[in-house]
Amino acid sequence: MSIHPTAVVHPAAKVDPSAEIGPLTVIGPETSIGAGCMIGPHCVVEYTTMGQENKLVANCFVGTPPQDLSYRGEPTRLVMGDRNLVREGVTLNRGTKATGETRIGSGCLFMTQSHVAHDCRIGNGVILVNATGLSGHVEVGDNAVISGLVGVHQFVRIGRMAMISGGSMIGKDIPPFCLAQGDRAGLRGINLVGLRRSGLPPQTIRAIKNAYTTLFNEGLLLREAVAKLRSACPTPEVTEILDFISKSKRGIMRPKTEDADEASI
Repeated sequence: MSIHPTAVVHPAAKVDPSAEIGPLTVIGPETSIGAGCMIGPHCVVEYTTMGQENKLVANCFVGTPPQDLSYRGEPTRLVMGDRNLVREGVTLNRGTKATGETRIGSGCLFMTQSHVAHDCRIGNGVILVNATGLSGHVEVGDNAVISGLVGVHQFVRIGRMAMISGGSMIGKDIPPFCLAQGDRAGLRGINLVGLRRSGLPPQTIRAIKNAYTTLFNEGLLLREAVAKLRSACPTPEVTEILDFISKSKRGIMRPKTEDADEASI
């Protein structure tokens, strides 16, 4: 174990012998840090269960209290998987009594000044780019990419492998595999580049593209489009989109027309 002499580690914290704790870092109570983790200088980590090989570069705040006026010090926490990279100035808040925890998967990248609020659920391989903020109770599916300066409203869900363009304001659910852009954002098609890079076969990508067309470009009511696609024995990926839509509580983001974009300027 390598703990800098200026670091402060709570006596009840559990730090794996292979972990490294940098100068002027505080490891607070109810904290468990797994094998191979590297916690850089000027970090605060508390009320957190952290898996293996996570790296906090510097000045990160992980498991700190939720920014919620209803919070009264209830025993909540943040749970993080393995191999996450947390860059300078990132804040990852623990949960509130509503769910008890904020949960982050494995292999995620949180770039400088990004923020994950209380009670969020973040999947595996997610990327949050600089100065992006997730409000409370947001859910993000595996391998989604949220670009810089994006704001995401409370309780919004972002589906697997979705892509959010920089500067977007997200107020409704983004289905899996879709691309969203703008203030207030609208769908801009499927995340074609991301789907290709993921190695999905061409026929699967075509099925996703055709499903998008049926859902948003054929003039059908959403429930009619969903029923039409379900009746056609959809692929697993299309079924994932349909199930995501069926479970939406905030509503599904729709494409924007050019006229609507111009009128908003």
